[in-house]
Amino acid sequence: MKRLLFLLLTFLAITQVNAQILNPVKWSTKVEKISETEFNLVFEGDLDPEWHLYSQFTPEDGPIPLEIKFKETAGNYLLVGKAVESKTKTAFNDTFGVNEIFFSDKFWVKQRVKIINVKLSSIDAEVDYQVCKEVCINGNKKLKFDLPKIVVSKITDVPKEDIVLAPVDAPADTKTAVTTVDTVVKQTPVVAEATTDTAQVEAPEAEESLWTIFLLACAAGFAALLTPCVFPLLPMTVSYFTKQSKTKAAGIKNAIIYGISIIVIYVALGIIVTAAFGADALNDLATNVWFNLIFFTLLIIFALSFLGAFEIMLPNSWANKVDRQADRGGIIGILFMALALAIVSFSCTGPFIGNLLFLAAAHGGIGPIIGMFGFSLALALPFMLFAMFPGWLNTLPKSGGWLNTVKVFLGFLELALAFKFLSNADLVLQLHLLEREVFLAIWIAIFGALALYLFGKITLPHDSPLPFISVGRLMMGLLVLTFTIYLIPGLWGAPLKIISAFPPPMTYSESPNGVGNTAGGGVAIAKLPEGAKYGPHNLITFDDYDQGLAYAKSVNKPILLDFTGHACVNCRKMENNVWSDKVILPILREDVVLISLYVDDKRPLPKDQQFYSKETDSEIETIGDKWTDFMITKYKTNTQPLYVLTDLEGKSLNKKKESISYVSVDEYLVWLKDGLENFKK
Repeated sequence: MKRLLFLLLTFLAITQVNAQILNPVKWSTKVEKISETEFNLVFEGDLDPEWHLYSQFTPEDGPIPLEIKFKETAGNYLLVGKAVESKTKTAFNDTFGVNEIFFSDKFWVKQRVKIINVKLSSIDAEVDYQVCKEVCINGNKKLKFDLPKIVVSKITDVPKEDIVLAPVDAPADTKTAVTTVDTVVKQTPVVAEATTDTAQVEAPEAEESLWTIFLLACAAGFAALLTPCVFPLLPMTVSYFTKQSKTKAAGIKNAIIYGISIIVIYVALGIIVTAAFGADALNDLATNVWFNLIFFTLLIIFALSFLGAFEIMLPNSWANKVDRQADRGGIIGILFMALALAIVSFSCTGPFIGNLLFLAAAHGGIGPIIGMFGFSLALALPFMLFAMFPGWLNTLPKSGGWLNTVKVFLGFLELALAFKFLSNADLVLQLHLLEREVFLAIWIAIFGALALYLFGKITLPHDSPLPFISVGRLMMGLLVLTFTIYLIPGLWGAPLKIISAFPPPMTYSESPNGVGNTAGGGVAIAKLPEGAKYGPHNLITFDDYDQGLAYAKSVNKPILLDFTGHACVNCRKMENNVWSDKVILPILREDVVLISLYVDDKRPLPKDQQFYSKETDSEIETIGDKWTDFMITKYKTNTQPLYVLTDLEGKSLNKKKESISYVSVDEYLVWLKDGLENFKK
């Protein structure tokens, strides 16, 4: 019985260990026939819930994009164009400062090929990819496409305009961007619909992103309600419906029609924008440098308008014509009255609408429609409710100078937000014109000026005389002043975690190591051991295990193995938010030897160090392959970040939890202290 129990526990332990080898994407292939000699090779992926895989169009300096390699193309087949993809999602990654493009759930990638060798029966391909959730996994998969029998005896020529000479020094394998054959079909790096009759399998829309757009749009609608162009229209609208409706029931019906009319008008605008540009065009535009520059310019214009420099207005003739139609009464009259509201209030609502449409473009798809629906719903609801219940008007504050204060406050916010988009463009182009210190200096100036405005020290063109400030305005001024003071230490290297998503990263600055400190982090400069370099927070770190181990033995300190990646988002978050903790950072600096092993390091190993791994069933050809194989073989996991504390013999120091991954500061600290205590025993 004891032996049986022992075997059962052993089996469960092994199962638990092996369960850590994650494979969140399932790959399959199929072939779509276009003609006798042309086919679409379809790579199909099925991701586990909450995981995402990065597209081949993810920008440089971000996560690792999908890469497709084809084998033995010379004399067998040609690649026609660049591989096209199913629906992707886009989100700005504040860690890398780029718009990352990725798949979720089910997706496909298609590569069109033209067969030259009619005896060819199959095509071999290989995909390199990165999938992430709380952790990231770098994967490689070999795939095979079985071709149908080709019955034609002559292969038609590829048009000359579609052929370019391949680079002389092209590698042995063929990638979708570069091939090794003498001639290849010209590559066109655009995402387009596949040229087949096969139905497109699209990844579902990011429901949470649409909800974010909707909620932001609702907030914008309520904010627009408090502007001087809209708020005074509330009592006028109520008065209109009170006079036009003979009974209370008729008044309620007309109010509902009026609210629905407002929603229809703004949603129609969203539909027009989507139809005019196309969902995919909007999505591609949102990831472009020019989009960020255009949005920066628009935000500056809208901000200046809110601050009182000028008014953004539609022609008065439009308002007059629509107003005359509103006098007709009935449903048509109510519809034109709603249109009159949209036109008359445009000088205040225009900036909100412009911002929403451009932000919704970053999502693509039906984002602009959802944005306009949320905005119009929030704007229409108060008009509809006050028209249904006129007595509620008595509870509203009277119009006055406070409305312009709200408008100016929003203008300052738009001015600050504008520089975020200029920063995005600067990061992508790596111009270093708007580095972290410059960005923060601009924000300090903007929010400092806003604080002075709220205290009544600055007046703008449309402000009323201000004999005193209200308690509410004073409290808001103090809040803005506190935020301004909080920003100031960022000029000298403070992390500013509350706004970490907005300014450029710490490394994108004039003094990435802190002011007046080459080593950074407020510590004295120390001579680096052989093979070491400065890592995050200027910690002394090794990127080679053997060199780090030799140094650890010489100083008799335990080893902290950090399995990481250059494109691992959560690795950067752990470094920024956990390693920077005032208790943890001294431990990493003084009590351990840090060895950071990058599993996505693409530098090739020397030929005599390359080998075949039975554990991972793959050829170990790069430095990243070596550390990936080490991690899987030794610790039975393939996720990053992964942290392991070991003694000088390579044995794990933590008995209860051998390794740890993406966790909180408290959990990481407890784990560190447990391992260090075991090392001292």
